[in-house]
Amino acid sequence: MKQSEIQELYKVMFTDYPDVVNVEQLSQMLGGISVKTAYRLLKSGAIKSLYVGKRYKIPKLYVLEYLTNLEKSAS
Repeated sequence: MKQSEIQELYKVMFTDYPDVVNVEQLSQMLGGISVKTAYRLLKSGAIKSLYVGKRYKIPKLYVLEYLTNLEKSAS
């Protein structure tokens, strides 16, 4: 599967989510991982994010980028 096809698939999968998600939404997007695991991914930089005030804001684009990179590394 080509990268562009993967990105299109993920875009379709996440249509119910806003363009910028919070940590709880991120954990749901990643298959129901724990919020604690989601925080670890953000703190480690595995998923890019913005830190506004005292909260993480994660553009959906960064989630798609993370999943695409995971797919590449699994191939």
